[in-house]
Amino acid sequence: MEKMVLILHIVICVLLIVLVLLQSGKEGMGVIFGGGNTSLFGSSGAGGILVKLTTFAAIIFLVTSLGYNILSSSKFKHSSTILEMVKQDPFRATPPAAQPAAPATPATPASPAGNTTAN
Repeated sequence: MEKMVLILHIVICVLLIVLVLLQSGKEGMGVIFGGGNTSLFGSSGAGGILVKLTTFAAIIFLVTSLGYNILSSSKFKHSSTILEMVKQDPFRATPPAAQPAAPATPATPASPAGNTTAN
């Protein structure tokens, strides 16, 4: 379904470009490129037909854009950020060795077994 919408979107995009380029300007820059009163569709032009086709193609272009966006975004429901990833050194082949855990309480010095008298 997603590929079909994408193909339709590309075809409509090319059609929209062609339709916009076929339209004659309002005697501005079009005169420089030879777009005077004589045109392919007669002296009055094909303004009504081309405007309607361009509007229809623009609406279909918008619908396929939104449809493809909805179809493609439904696959990616999980979210992750770069901050959640663990930074790893690419030059280190093995992870660093774990440090031994320090004892929770300091060790008390042992008293000598023979010296139990107090002075």
